[in-house]
Amino acid sequence: MSKGKAIRMDEKELEKAREYIKSLRNPNCKEDDVFFQAMEEVLLSIAPLYLSDPKYQANAIVQRLVVPDRIFKFKVEWLDRNNKIQVNTGYRVQFNNALGPYKGGLRFHPTVNEGVLKFLGFEQILKNALTGLPIGGAKGGSDFDPKGKTDFEVMSFCSAFMRELHKYIGPRIDVPAGDIGVGAREIGYLFGEYKKITSAYEGVLTGKPFFFGGSLMRPEATGYGVVYFTEKMLEIENKEPLKEKVCTVSGSGNVALHAIEKLYQLGALPVTCSDSKGTVYDPRGVDLELLKELKFVKRVSLQEYSKKHPEAKYIPVSDYPKGGHAAWHIPCYAAFPCATQNELTETDAKALVKNGCVSVTEGANMPSTPEAIHYFQKSGICFGPAKAANAGGVAVSALEMSQNAQMMRWSFEKVDAELKTIMEHICTNVAQTAEEYGVKGNYVDGANIAGFKRVADAMIAEGI
Repeated sequence: MSKGKAIRMDEKELEKAREYIKSLRNPNCKEDDVFFQAMEEVLLSIAPLYLSDPKYQANAIVQRLVVPDRIFKFKVEWLDRNNKIQVNTGYRVQFNNALGPYKGGLRFHPTVNEGVLKFLGFEQILKNALTGLPIGGAKGGSDFDPKGKTDFEVMSFCSAFMRELHKYIGPRIDVPAGDIGVGAREIGYLFGEYKKITSAYEGVLTGKPFFFGGSLMRPEATGYGVVYFTEKMLEIENKEPLKEKVCTVSGSGNVALHAIEKLYQLGALPVTCSDSKGTVYDPRGVDLELLKELKFVKRVSLQEYSKKHPEAKYIPVSDYPKGGHAAWHIPCYAAFPCATQNELTETDAKALVKNGCVSVTEGANMPSTPEAIHYFQKSGICFGPAKAANAGGVAVSALEMSQNAQMMRWSFEKVDAELKTIMEHICTNVAQTAEEYGVKGNYVDGANIAGFKRVADAMIAEGI
């Protein structure tokens, strides 16, 4: 296809594509709603490419791509602090390994179910493909909630979880990492149990503590990567850089915290953070050290932030704008949704545009609703989709796999430089792909098409 040639579908073709996508959905499974949302967004993006090249249809790539290779569901029985037996459900969705071993995080959270993990695993396929590294897509986890649990209880659960999971993973088969609710503590317990069961010291998990095989910069990777992507996107789109610009961030977990940290390093001013109970707005800039103390040491609500900084405004969820999130109604140059899926609505999008926002980059997985994304694109906002912008975490996970295979450790500076290079490459590739296929400036379509082409071409080359 010649550079710059538009391949958009007309209304008749678009409706036909929508009907086909509906036929792929399981109407009896409400858990699949979020998976269907992700699938529809991707397939409508790549439909013109898919329809324009007969090889993709001849090899039934869409039908094959939207169905996981396999899903494991298992019972996890563990003892709590009172020696009472507790039961949770564990999952591992191995979605596609056309490009390399299955790779994707483990999420421990009460909202985890098969549909959520299918959505995350599907997104992971294209995200991993965009890194250019040899890794496939997967996701897993459990409805176990580590919040409020003692270290003993978390260890007890992780050991029980790994007793089942170890059957399905390996350094050349499936290499899980962390996600929401799974940090270095949980990965350490999981790795310890894997060693006990198999007697093997190998790179079967990433996100490990540095002193036994982890990579430097893994905790920072996703948050730093989101900011690196944004800087490159602003450069490509001829916008001013982030230096001295006000930025809003949602979330207060690993991604949000390190996005805030990197924004400060680049001379920007991040003024918000949030948790499940409310949002902090500190016009002088978020106190990063206090945020780390509250969320990673004390593990308490952001309501405590105001005790040290009474001049900062704490906005409880009950006071949020109707149908919206408080962080997105504060004037800013760039916004970074880093909390959870569908947190940024059309109402929020309209507020951001009205207040002069220039750039929105997704740090969480699918945090913007389809309506919000459409409004951003219609309004000319620079929009960085999650599958491209938050690929930094999995990129450094793959670099950890490399270090484990070589039995080497890289310096913080080397990993950081590799991450920056990867994120800038992703951004450039996505922008160029969008322009090539007639949708210049559309980073959603650019990311979907670029990721799909790499996976689909590998699937065709490997046969069935």
